Amino acid sequence: MIEQYITPWLIPVLWTLLTSYALFTIILYILWKRIPSQFVNHNNQADFISVIIPVRNEESNIIDLLQDISAQTFPVSRFEVLIINDGSTDNTAELVDNFINKSNCAIQLIALPDTPTTSPKKRAIETAMALAKGNIIVTTDGDCRAKPGWLEAIANCHAATGAKLISGPVTFNHETSLTDHLQTVEFSSLIGSGASAIQAGFPSLCNGANLAYEKDAFFEVGGYDGVRHIASGDDEFLMHKISARFPGRVIFLKSQEAVISTQAHRDWSLFFKQRKRWASKWKHYQSRTPLVLALYVFSCNLAIIVASTLWLCGNLPHSSFLILVLIKCAPEWLFLGTILHFLKKNVSIFFIPLTQIFYPFYVCFFGLIAQKPEYEWKGRKLV
Repeated sequence: MIEQYITPWLIPVLWTLLTSYALFTIILYILWKRIPSQFVNHNNQADFISVIIPVRNEESNIIDLLQDISAQTFPVSRFEVLIINDGSTDNTAELVDNFINKSNCAIQLIALPDTPTTSPKKRAIETAMALAKGNIIVTTDGDCRAKPGWLEAIANCHAATGAKLISGPVTFNHETSLTDHLQTVEFSSLIGSGASAIQAGFPSLCNGANLAYEKDAFFEVGGYDGVRHIASGDDEFLMHKISARFPGRVIFLKSQEAVISTQAHRDWSLFFKQRKRWASKWKHYQSRTPLVLALYVFSCNLAIIVASTLWLCGNLPHSSFLILVLIKCAPEWLFLGTILHFLKKNVSIFFIPLTQIFYPFYVCFFGLIAQKPEYEWKGRKLV
């Protein structure tokens, strides 16, 4: 009986949402294609870079990253590395100390007190900012890998554009399983949509594993003032503040040399905790654009779940359901395939259809579960 009242108005809503989503995805694709591929042959002699790496229990990863940084094409005399050790209980500090003694790079290991904080990563970065000598700050994570041209690509981009903040691409490496490829596809959607939004002039998403900004800009917008109590968002909240203060001065660096890679999650409990932490940010957005986008994407993914339910219950014809699925999935395939090709993840392109089956449930699940404010980061419960 209820279906007689719900279905007549619900189906047009679904058509409207999913058709608009298809148009939205096509616009993202066009914007991505318009992003300059790279910036070369620019005089970046004025820049000195401070690389900030917050770490906690990264003994199995940190040396690989430091070796990558030591192999940079950017002159070693024009960058420093600040490793902020946040209460590691393994051999991270000892390994870094040994590396420092053998390296020709300017590397400092800075220990943080093991005291409670609502946002460990923000505290680590703020500590490093007080010591950083560079006019350009670059942040990454202890479990990442960098290509030799990473810092040079950032410096060239800054010299060419005068950007106050540069968002860089991030992906996963060494995919060996189905879940690895699914994560790579899912993550590419975040990188691609974030890059396209920046190109459109409405910065929304970025990733602290590959982020650069002017030190003066950080202090001019008050750093993390106003968002310091939020566990996540050391990247996006800062980008929103810089974008508001310096319109048009946020850039996405679409350079393959600038791609940072990390390992896909093999521990699903860690994956759950990370995605919950990420999803928790949307309700704290002070800028309307990312908040509206988050709600819109949530609604469109919920729409395809509702359409599937109506079809299974016999309230939506087969032909209408297939058209709705095609309207949503075809533009996604085009957009995600383009991003994955740029990231040199061509094998992962074949996993896009499987990702499209799970992704609506994934988005809606984390959008709802994130409303419970408590979550965990590297063995610490955060609120």
